[in-house]
Amino acid sequence: MRNASKWIGILVVLSFSTSPAASGPHPRRVGLRALSGREPLIAQGGAPERDSIRKEDLRADLFFLAGDGMRGRLTGTPENLLAADFIKSRFERLGLAPAGPESSYYQPYNLTAGSLGPHNQDNQLEIVEGERSLKLQSVQDFYPLRFSPSGQVRGGIVYAGFGITSASLGYDDYRGPSLAGKIVLALDHEPGERDPESPFDGAVTAEAANVIRKTLAAQERGAAAVLFVSDVHNHPGTSNFAQSAKGYWPDVPRRTPSFTLSAWAERVRIPALQISQATASLLVRGTRKTLEELSRAAETPKGMTPMPIPGVEVRLSTGVSRLTFSDRNVVALLEGSDAQLKDEWVVVCAHFDHDGADGTQIWNGADDNGSGTVALLEIAEAYALAARSGQRPRRSVLFAAWNSEERGLLGAWAYTEAPLHPLEKTVAVLNMDMIGRNEEVPEGGGARFRGLVQQTAESNRNTVNVMGFSRSPELTAILKKANDGIGLDLLMRYDNNPSNLVRRSDQWPFLQNGVPAVGFLTGLHPDYHTVFDRPEKINYDKMEKIARLVYQASRDLAQQTGRPRLSAGVPTP
Repeated sequence: MRNASKWIGILVVLSFSTSPAASGPHPRRVGLRALSGREPLIAQGGAPERDSIRKEDLRADLFFLAGDGMRGRLTGTPENLLAADFIKSRFERLGLAPAGPESSYYQPYNLTAGSLGPHNQDNQLEIVEGERSLKLQSVQDFYPLRFSPSGQVRGGIVYAGFGITSASLGYDDYRGPSLAGKIVLALDHEPGERDPESPFDGAVTAEAANVIRKTLAAQERGAAAVLFVSDVHNHPGTSNFAQSAKGYWPDVPRRTPSFTLSAWAERVRIPALQISQATASLLVRGTRKTLEELSRAAETPKGMTPMPIPGVEVRLSTGVSRLTFSDRNVVALLEGSDAQLKDEWVVVCAHFDHDGADGTQIWNGADDNGSGTVALLEIAEAYALAARSGQRPRRSVLFAAWNSEERGLLGAWAYTEAPLHPLEKTVAVLNMDMIGRNEEVPEGGGARFRGLVQQTAESNRNTVNVMGFSRSPELTAILKKANDGIGLDLLMRYDNNPSNLVRRSDQWPFLQNGVPAVGFLTGLHPDYHTVFDRPEKINYDKMEKIARLVYQASRDLAQQTGRPRLSAGVPTP
């Protein structure tokens, strides 16, 4: 789950088929069960081969995938590539069809990182009022955003509130004529940011508030550049902008890099900058209103008409080098048996990347998200075993291991940008992310547990949170029925919560593209995103039950004639 905040060699490759002895006494038997000659396992009243999903096998795989040798599977590292190869080899061994381009098990896409260069001399911002001008300091009074292209612009200023357009909500901050040649001043975040009744996803941060989406909206209306400033009425007080700027553009690159999806960055053709509240206050003096007054005035139900700011113009230049990196998801398909329904897909998925290593410190990511990944492999195996015994589902099932979730759900977003099958023919998405622990929220846990009530691990020994449950009651009903005979405690509680849990994993891109999707999450705990998230701490009994539930629910979705729908009024960008 995304935080709100060297090749290993031949010996490791040999362990693809059999986990190390330290993984437990149950070596992998993939590819052997179907050769045993026994009748296929059918759980009473359940999907065929459901009982083949076993905690011993989950444990064996997880001790390998989240072992120290994989060094946290950080995007862009050899270990991340090796993890992808491991998953691919298992899909291939199961006899699943490659679902990627050119008959590959990989879906490639590109990531973009931004760099200011060694001297930052190309980033300039100057405020011009008649004969007077004021030159501001880069990475002190302003800074370019990472996805911004390089460019030079001079123009007048137009204030556009939050700078949001959302057709699904009938909201538009760009009503009126074209903004050709103008520089837009827009607020961060969204209207009703903390209001659980806000049409912008309640207390959850709306996708419409994404700065790339805002930049593209301004670009579409003809703007020449965008300046973003904090919405001071929601975030009052004196902020240390220079410190924030240094955090955004550190002198020494971070261990975990910041990426955006290249497909998004390539669409942005106008400079985009963040400016300090003090800088914005200088820009809006001609309105005879304070920045806070203007910020409050943006809280409208349907948007606002952009307001020209008299007596001032801006000269700016940005110098951002865009660096492109290749990345890949791992995808395999089991084709359905029904002549008509096999053209509809059910997606079962999990992300396999995590936060890497720093010397001897390793962020193993056993729960986040080795747990979901090994469950995906077990579910794929159950489908493959059932298919070998003549029990292929009516619809096709895609097994997807997403990459770069920790960098911003980028693998799943990449899929929705270039889906392997039309999204309108995608029946549902079942995503597993952190399904191996018991939710534990300690007293005084801090910002990482924002919006979550204090609770013990023991109280959550048999629970799993369903994320996205409110977006499709029909899909939620299918999950509840699939849970009969499995006996988990399904918790429906975090869809409208400031913790943002519903949007912090890979079900979110699909929900934003009109596809019914849910995520399974056993919850946060003190080891989340620390070096203590290790495989020996996993609740394998519960993890087995969750994997069986996801298999059962996906199988039910693949078998039934009808398909679930999203609720009316679910917002999309």
